Amino acid sequence: MHEQFLQQAIDLATENVKAGRGGPFGVVIVKQGSVIATGVNQVTLLLDPTAHAEILAIRAACRVLNDFQLMDCILYSSCEPCPMCLGAIYWAKLKSVYFACNRYDAMQAGFDDNFIYDDVALPLNQRHMTMQHIQLINATQPFEIWQQTVNKIRY
Repeated sequence: MHEQFLQQAIDLATENVKAGRGGPFGVVIVKQGSVIATGVNQVTLLLDPTAHAEILAIRAACRVLNDFQLMDCILYSSCEPCPMCLGAIYWAKLKSVYFACNRYDAMQAGFDDNFIYDDVALPLNQRHMTMQHIQLINATQPFEIWQQTVNKIRY
């Protein structure tokens, strides 16, 4: 069964490239054996660096289920999710992920995310992008108000 959904993701990625709509990435999200959402890379089409197949499929699945969590869902991707997508997958609380190509296959095709994996592991002052923690007196105020709010939706 996993192979069928994974093949659908590969087919979506292939069609996306052939149609000239974006990069070679496709995703299928499944709940209880049924496809509830799909996504393809649309970074260049939408001029949006976050428009990865996984992100778009997660957004669509959340709309279908009217929920911000996808705990009972499985994500099938044509390629190992990048760090951004992996973060979204964890935040959406997907049950599991299956992928066809790995990050090294993607690297061979010109999609190299290793610099992100490497940079995130470094201390803030050693990263390639300036990351500066500035402490303000009221910086924790939003968190304090959140903690005091009784009728909040937890996630």
